[in-house]
Amino acid sequence: MNAPHTLAAQPSTATLDLADIRAAAQRIEGAVMRTPTLHSRTLSQIFGAEIWLKFENLQFTAAYKERGALNALLLMDKAQRERGVIAASAGNHAQGLSYHGTRLGVPVTIVMPRTTPTVKVMQTESVGGKVVLEGETFDEAYAHARKLESELGLTFVHPFDDPHVAAGQGTVGLEMLADAPGLETLVVPIGGGGLISGIGTVAKAQTPPVEVIGVQARLYPSMYGHIKGEAMPCGGDTLAEGIAVKEPGQFTRQIIRRVVDDILLVDEAALEEAVSLLLQIEKTVVEGAGAAGLAALLTHRERFAGRKVGLVLCGGNIDTRLLANVLLRDLARSGRLARLRITLQDRPGALYKVMKEFDEHSVNILEIYHQRIFTNLPAKGLVTDIECEARDRHQLEGLVDALRARGYSVSHVELN
Repeated sequence: MNAPHTLAAQPSTATLDLADIRAAAQRIEGAVMRTPTLHSRTLSQIFGAEIWLKFENLQFTAAYKERGALNALLLMDKAQRERGVIAASAGNHAQGLSYHGTRLGVPVTIVMPRTTPTVKVMQTESVGGKVVLEGETFDEAYAHARKLESELGLTFVHPFDDPHVAAGQGTVGLEMLADAPGLETLVVPIGGGGLISGIGTVAKAQTPPVEVIGVQARLYPSMYGHIKGEAMPCGGDTLAEGIAVKEPGQFTRQIIRRVVDDILLVDEAALEEAVSLLLQIEKTVVEGAGAAGLAALLTHRERFAGRKVGLVLCGGNIDTRLLANVLLRDLARSGRLARLRITLQDRPGALYKVMKEFDEHSVNILEIYHQRIFTNLPAKGLVTDIECEARDRHQLEGLVDALRARGYSVSHVELN
């Protein structure tokens, strides 16, 4: 989705209220998908709560960002539209702005770092955006976009720190509360804060007000640190790249202080498990940021038990190879996939005897790796790594116990 952001502060006296969001809903109606809000029976059973999911990953560009981008475009005057708009983004904002700008006849320029994966450049160009590659980091791309804004007379559309953008994103909340009346808690991912600013404004205008919980990746706790008054480092390779924001918005942080009840942090393992659960249970593909709400439930189960909870699946743009890795890692954590390291004597029939144990326990062998040279075992020793697939952890541990009972040294090769 998006590269980690560090955006310059943009002090703002702008406000955001329910009327702004209702006006945005009327403005964008028919041009963005009114995505479904559906009850998940299985997730509700797992978490002991009533879980409702908002499928923003079903938008044409697979993310909610279309809403705010379109609202901002529609509020521009004719001269601004004719000159064109510009943004700095390597992800969903780029695609949403490009798609709706092109549809409205507005020239759209997107500045991305030169390090942006080619697939993201192609996705943006495929929906009509003109991509300019500049700089090695997002900061450098952002600075260049602001330079082009001034030089070419373009209108800059910020990915989150803009009241018109936040009002558009708030329409997600309007739809959720209309489709699932009685929601008690909304759990919303936070990057720069545009989405939760809009949804939170809607939630607090209800009678009674609805609780709003934000979620950030533990590697990028920028808004959490700001709200809690803690200086916290931001950085690292997170699965939730769409909310990997180093500096939250100036406008959005003002709104968040007013409308958000708490912010929770989630680690990478929870994000991976949440992506996997949503694919297995709901048969829906979400990116890491889109799974952050469910990751919060996995991490803080007691916080949500017995409540009627709405989760925003904010996007579904995830690299297919990365998704495959996430699913396989989740199988390994659950005990269905494993790599067992077994020490043998290097003699005829040694491996065959081990294979018989796998067969007797109906554990499927996927790969076998022999190591004779780079080992500290005696010259006649042999280390064998066997990747295997079991029905569940209990079946796998039965095999390990049987191998150890026959005198084999067996260890698990663990995930980091």
